[in-house]
Order: sequence, then structure tokens, then C-alpha cells
Amino acid sequence: MYKLRVILISMLMSFVGAASANHKSEKSIQERTAPSGKVYRAGDDVPVAKPMVVEASGPMSGKDVYDQKCAMCHGAGIAGAPKAGDAAVWADRVAKGEAALFSSAINGVPDTGMMAKGGCAGCSDEEITEAVKHMLSML
Repeated sequence: MYKLRVILISMLMSFVGAASANHKSEKSIQERTAPSGKVYRAGDDVPVAKPMVVEASGPMSGKDVYDQKCAMCHGAGIAGAPKAGDAAVWADRVAKGEAALFSSAINGVPDTGMMAKGGCAGCSDEEITEAVKHMLSML
């Protein structure tokens, strides 16, 4: 048993020695100490990243806006949002008229979780209006 321990310790020391020898090689040192970037000076030709081009696909349909933006709250009734398709919950809101619904969706409703455009800052007023119409069609 003693001889086995001595042999294992010797093998371990040999492995550690070999690993540290490679660690001290010129190539290893250069790789570890190589600069991670480049410093540019006035007059240098500095590469410039090309801006990302986003092609407009045109306005989204009311269903697409609802599916992508509105459904996360109105699909499950999260944070007091009236659940899409629940006519009883929507009755008082619908009674105020479509113009009031459109205004609430576009401008938000103070003291509720309904923020302006439901948080879809990139959506146009028309897209939000179409989303409301889609939700009304679900009643």
C-alpha cells in the first residue's frame, strides 16, 4: 500500500511538472499576454461597424399586434387586464364606445397596468386601433 501511494504521488508530481513546463513555454506566454484589442490614434484607418438595416414589413394586422403585444396580459387577465373574449368583463368598457376604447389603448389608463399603446412604443395608433377591433371581435 505504501509503494502504491509513493508511485501515485510521483506520477502526480510528474504530471504537474510537465503541465507547468508547458505553462512557461514562449508560445504559452505570448498567447496569455497578447493584447486583447487595438489602440487607434488620430489618422488611423478605424474599422466602422455597418448599421443594422431593418426593413419595414408594413403595418401589422390587429391580430398580429394582439398576439405579439396584447395577449401576454389580456390573454390571461394579468394585473387586472380585462381578459380577451370575456364579454361580461368588457361590457362596461364596450358601453363607452369604440372611440373611448381606442383612446384608452393608445394613451393608457392611469392607475392601472394599461400603459400607452400597451407598451408597444413601435406600434402606430392605427395598429393599436386594429388590435382593439380584433379584441372586440373575440367577444
